[in-house]
Amino acid sequence: MTTTTPQENLLDWLRDAHAMEQQAEKMLQAQSERLEHYPQLKRRIDQHLQETRGQQARIGECLQRLNDSPSTLKDLGAKLMAFAQGVSGMTMSDEVIKGAMASYVFENVEIAMYTVLIAAANAAHDPETRSACEASLSEEIDMADWLREHLPELTRQYLSRSQAPDQEAKV
Repeated sequence: MTTTTPQENLLDWLRDAHAMEQQAEKMLQAQSERLEHYPQLKRRIDQHLQETRGQQARIGECLQRLNDSPSTLKDLGAKLMAFAQGVSGMTMSDEVIKGAMASYVFENVEIAMYTVLIAAANAAHDPETRSACEASLSEEIDMADWLREHLPELTRQYLSRSQAPDQEAKV
């Protein structure tokens, strides 16, 4: 039986988080490019897109400091998944709602990932990684909270637009 140190697990999970943030960037970019009738959502998506790029950079810095690098294979897989999700959403009449719901779910996955990374960084006695992950966790919680608070209004806007024959509700 092989054993794995907290440091080894931390590195593996940091590589996973980097791939996850690359997937998030692609998904957010695809959403932002298509949103035109929901300016408040677009502004928040664009803000979080910038935060996501910062999160990728923080994770990359942690990996570099620990003499490691992102997994090219994991990053490629995440990008392909995000592309497929973006393309599949384009065909749904309620794309804006399904996209907001998917974003809310994804934010909570990211919250779980950063919670695990913080615990692993503590176990690995790595306060710099812990601090970087705490900053990212805060941004993910803020985005998840924003989505949860705005889903009812977004739904009302969508329903109103979908009933008006001269307005497109989709995005």
